[in-house]
Amino acid sequence: MLKLYNSLAREKQDFVPIEPGKVRMYVCGMTVYDHCHLGHARVMVVFDMVARWLRNSGYAVTYVRNITDIDDKIIRRAGENGESLRALTDRFIAAMHEDADALGVLRPDHEPRATEFVAQMLDMIGQLEKNGLAYQASNRDVCYHVRGFPGYGRLSGKSIEDLRAGERVDVREGKRDPLDFVLWKHAKPGEPAEATWESPWGAGRPGWHIECSAMSSQLLGDHFDIHGGGQDLQFPHHENEIAQSEGAHGSTFVNYWMHNGFVRVDDEKMSKSLGNFFTIREVLKQYDAEVVRFFILRAHYRSPLNYSDAHLDDAKNALTRLYTALKSFDGEATVNWNEPHAQRFRAAMDNDFGTPEAVAVLFDLAGEANRTGDAKLAGQLKALGGVLGLLQRPAVEFLQGHSHGITAGLSAVIVDVDEMIAARAMAKKAKNFAEADRIRDELKAAGIVLEDGAGGTTWRRA
Repeated sequence: MLKLYNSLAREKQDFVPIEPGKVRMYVCGMTVYDHCHLGHARVMVVFDMVARWLRNSGYAVTYVRNITDIDDKIIRRAGENGESLRALTDRFIAAMHEDADALGVLRPDHEPRATEFVAQMLDMIGQLEKNGLAYQASNRDVCYHVRGFPGYGRLSGKSIEDLRAGERVDVREGKRDPLDFVLWKHAKPGEPAEATWESPWGAGRPGWHIECSAMSSQLLGDHFDIHGGGQDLQFPHHENEIAQSEGAHGSTFVNYWMHNGFVRVDDEKMSKSLGNFFTIREVLKQYDAEVVRFFILRAHYRSPLNYSDAHLDDAKNALTRLYTALKSFDGEATVNWNEPHAQRFRAAMDNDFGTPEAVAVLFDLAGEANRTGDAKLAGQLKALGGVLGLLQRPAVEFLQGHSHGITAGLSAVIVDVDEMIAARAMAKKAKNFAEADRIRDELKAAGIVLEDGAGGTTWRRA
């Protein structure tokens, strides 16, 4: 049985869906005003892995990942660029899809844009007001009355008293309490018309948190199975979602909360202020996209992920070993779940999506396939890799550096590898070993590694 770590319960729990055989999952997606960074890559890859495993386990999965396309940062960036909000967000949604596709991330079943669900947000705010949990402040913003919701803080483990003790700002802008958060922002002079909607409380736009409560309820129901996102969203975003959704509907919002760990760069949290911020596109100029996916998945999703060139280089070398075991395999691959390696793989994945242990099984398979030459083991390796979205290219394509249009960062030396391999073979046949070694060294300097085997000489990128 699948066990997963529930952030709300702070322990691993047996996964029991609300409706047998079906899973409804919501994941907080991107705010689209810039290119996606490595933190976004981790969220996309991790929950793609979760959805894949749930489906491989026989569940019918409905996966929703939202797009935030209205926000202060979006309004500011569009103004700086002199373009409409729609033009800006459409452009970065397209870029997000390009990045996700490169990383082998399957599209979610639903990808709602916040601006398409404003009516549902207004309905929910109205219900919260009716239930005594929303009020209009003196500045015309509509705020959530945090103290009116008894369970506030249970996801993050923060009490109202602790939060107030750390509060450094006075009550301002008409809020009853500094902890109260905005559900509806009143329109301000100079803001673009496309950032404004009419409401019972005057013209304005939704606050950040309300969109996820409204969209998840509309697409998955008031009560669903799994809600996921980055660890940074646990408080206040997800805490506020619970307050909104349960405050409006009077019922449990989500059964299992999942949060992936932070991305760190050389052991420091990635941040623009520290100057260690990397977009997916920047990384893919240097590394094959599958290497990046493999790098993300071989760490457990809840652990910190430490990014560095050394870690990516190690991931590249490790993935090369797996593909090397598939060099001679060109058949169709289907998992045999009765086979011992597959059983170990399943046990790892059923233990809170234990990808490090599952990847270790792949290496065991690769070692045995190399040692025995058993095509069944190679096929099992390819098929189990496919469960994680890995190892699905022809091995030669990966080994020779074809990277779906992404620059591999290799030497610019242009060589005809096949001709040079043939010339080296002729030199060896003539016992001109010095010339054979020279050719090998020249290719190595150009980033080409030769591998001699019973079937002849093959090559791969270094």
